[in-house]
Amino acid sequence: MTFPAQAEFLVIGAGIHGLSAAWRLAERLHERGEPVEGRVVVVDKDGIAAGASGIACGVVRNNYFQPAMRRLMAHSVGVWESDPETFAYHPVGYMQISPEAMHADVAQIYREQREIGYDSVFIEGGQDCTRYMRRMFSDWQAQGITSVLHEKRGGYANNTKSIYGLAKKAEDLGVRILTGARVTGFVREHGSPAVRAVETDRGTIRCDHVIVGAGPWVRDFWTMLDLPKAVDIKVGENEFHRDVPMWRFWQLEEGVLQVPPETLLTDDGEMPPVLHVDSDAPLISDVDGSLITEEMWGIYYKPDWHFNGVQGGASPYKVEKDADAVEIDPYGPASPEFVSSDKFAHMWVSALAHCHKRFEGTMPKYHREPSGGIGCFTPDSFPVFDRFHENVWVIADSNHGYKMLGVGRLVADEVMSEPQELLEPFRFDRYARGELHPTSHSPFPWS
Repeated sequence: MTFPAQAEFLVIGAGIHGLSAAWRLAERLHERGEPVEGRVVVVDKDGIAAGASGIACGVVRNNYFQPAMRRLMAHSVGVWESDPETFAYHPVGYMQISPEAMHADVAQIYREQREIGYDSVFIEGGQDCTRYMRRMFSDWQAQGITSVLHEKRGGYANNTKSIYGLAKKAEDLGVRILTGARVTGFVREHGSPAVRAVETDRGTIRCDHVIVGAGPWVRDFWTMLDLPKAVDIKVGENEFHRDVPMWRFWQLEEGVLQVPPETLLTDDGEMPPVLHVDSDAPLISDVDGSLITEEMWGIYYKPDWHFNGVQGGASPYKVEKDADAVEIDPYGPASPEFVSSDKFAHMWVSALAHCHKRFEGTMPKYHREPSGGIGCFTPDSFPVFDRFHENVWVIADSNHGYKMLGVGRLVADEVMSEPQELLEPFRFDRYARGELHPTSHSPFPWS
């Protein structure tokens, strides 16, 4: 098939956001009774699910302290639920298990979930939390837990299967997906700020609208679009943090314990919710009894037949480099620099043993192949969804991406001239306006 010279809607990135947007654009054209072929084109420098979406843990949750994030995720969970088979989605639920330092935050999340009709149960008090957990896991032994938020919706999806399912939905409606086409620049003509063409290493594609959904590579497209490398953030009536870098990277720590996935079934043989434990109890090594940390720590985990074991991760850590100096490629497990460390494995397996007696002594079963990746974060660690240069929509997910299946669809509706209220709190000018999202006491930067 020949390389296209033109597309009405050009989408950059064949991951969760780009394909979700392309799918919705095609749906809208069909709703109008208009043809799709040749009008919606997705380009990716590698292939479908070749980036962050393809290595994602796959957790789908609504455990957010920020009301805007909570509403946005309720929308996305609804999209996951719309076709669980195609999206390889497992609606097992999600649990936030927390110490007293996070009690008030999680209680607020529960109250506000109820206000928007999001089904969850909240358990308070150390003894009641232990009883609730031991109804599922008789060997539960985590210390210092005083609240459990059990979201009945949410769960997890198999990463690559879900993205290929999403690609099929788009292609079945007439979307063309071009892989192996690296974007090298944007063309603006006759003094207009609008982008009139996208240059790739295989040719130039003229276009009317552009959607950038490129995960951690958003930094590079931001630069190509001549957007600011730093922002001023309003923090008081007349106070600003000046010249805050627009981007920073965090190392994502995930791995697999190679035990039968059935090891983490509940006592009655059922699939458990995805488990997320934050704790301020001292974390003791399950290998040699040494102290790993006395600071707040957090892990998440689930039985996963796709990964053939118990899979999950822990709090990320900052990449101590200027964002422009970070080498994103090769990405994920192929990276010579940004993969999960032995230190992570020690911490994560010890934390599993802290929570469940069944994981004591399992360190030798940790899967030693490289895993993990890096995420590109905004100044406040929350997404930016906005239009620039009149006709370019940027989806900068700040590493919240995979679970947000619905964001691309909302952006596509905006491209079709229907502003979306759910996206309003994530506009770029919130930094200048000082309308920032509240932060919680979680050790995770995206909570």
